[in-house]
Amino acid sequence: MPHPTPPSVLRRPKLWIVTGLIAAVVSILFALLYVGGNVNPKGNLRDLPVALVNGDSGADVGGRRVNLGEQVVEGVRKAAEGDKSIDWQVVSREEADKRLGKGKVFGALVIPKEFTATVNALTAAPPAGQPAAQGKAAAPTLTVLTNQAAGSIGSSMSSQAAQKAAHAASAQIGQDLLKRAGAQQTPLPAAAQLKLADPVTVTVADGHPVGSRSAMGLSAFYYALVLVVCGLLGANLVNSQVDTALGYLHADYGPVRKREPVQHTSRVRTLAIGIGLMLGLSLVMGTLVEVATVGILDMDADHLGLLWLYSVATIAVVGIGGLALFAAFGTPGMLVATIVFIAMAVPSSGATVPLQALPEFFRALAEFEPLRQITEGMRSLLYYGAQADAGLARAWVSLGVALPAALLFGFTVARIYDRRGMHRIPHPDGEPKPKPEAETESVASDEAAETAAPATG
Repeated sequence: MPHPTPPSVLRRPKLWIVTGLIAAVVSILFALLYVGGNVNPKGNLRDLPVALVNGDSGADVGGRRVNLGEQVVEGVRKAAEGDKSIDWQVVSREEADKRLGKGKVFGALVIPKEFTATVNALTAAPPAGQPAAQGKAAAPTLTVLTNQAAGSIGSSMSSQAAQKAAHAASAQIGQDLLKRAGAQQTPLPAAAQLKLADPVTVTVADGHPVGSRSAMGLSAFYYALVLVVCGLLGANLVNSQVDTALGYLHADYGPVRKREPVQHTSRVRTLAIGIGLMLGLSLVMGTLVEVATVGILDMDADHLGLLWLYSVATIAVVGIGGLALFAAFGTPGMLVATIVFIAMAVPSSGATVPLQALPEFFRALAEFEPLRQITEGMRSLLYYGAQADAGLARAWVSLGVALPAALLFGFTVARIYDRRGMHRIPHPDGEPKPKPEAETESVASDEAAETAAPATG
């Protein structure tokens, strides 16, 4: 007698509802996080650090000492009082170079030593017998320094703000020069007046150059993202392979299905096996990532030994964190790990859009999200000579905190499951099942009472 055809699984409402809800949550969550963090960087910009350097030594003008550089600094400060988007840090040129070389500022506006002297020369009286229009005074300049190593968008924002400040200063100085020229007996030609109205030349230079094979300052982010993805994929691979080896899952190789005999073991031991395998894979994956990027793709990188150690450690910590989430949540652990390590981490990493241009929610996430710390450490390794205070020390501390936290969380949850008898696969019929200690003591007491009953009778 033929068996009736079972109804299609697609007719089960539960399948549609559960799958649809998960897909809906993932879709809206990724959209809100990814786009929400980057949709309005200028509107969210606040306290972007930019150095302001006054190297002007001043000059004697009309019998008094004048320092136009100080006037420029004061003008920039006044303009910034109602605009909190830029954090102008007035420092020396030496300190500005240090901060550029550690990624502490995204750029700088530099006033040169002879600034007042060159401005004053524009209206100085020419030599006897030479018309004023033929004076060939050098044009005063202000230099805007960029810092792509700190992030291309942040560097661009810094450059725009510094250029705006420089042109505003030039316009103000131009007004003063035109007043001074108007007081002279000889009127200036129209061309000379136009020159005096905007006398300062603004030049843009790279304050901390990066190599030509550094993805314009983004190679650190891409490398860090590869390490995180390797850690997550490694955790997923280890989780499935350990379950297959223990007989909890079957393995399909094309049309061939293979399943090992079930080895009943505790969740704690399963997690320990996965962590051991993850540590071994981290050595392989970290080595191959460096070989591929530096050896094959010729990415700009120094401190290769330290880069290898950092890569291996990062993959291991991320992978162990993923395994801890698998141990706690089971199959949904991969979704949780993806949200924690990717969806929430990428927009709050400060790698493309600087933290100062992110909404407050993402700035708060950046304080503990791993990708931000990993990227800062990678920038130090690739761009800033592996300086500890350029982000590398913070990255190592974050990894050192994340590892024991993941181990404690994973093993604590696994131990709770084991003690409550929440076994992943029930034991076969006839095989003794472990009982909680209280139940074992109760059964032992009942058996002792039954044994003693005939004796008393």
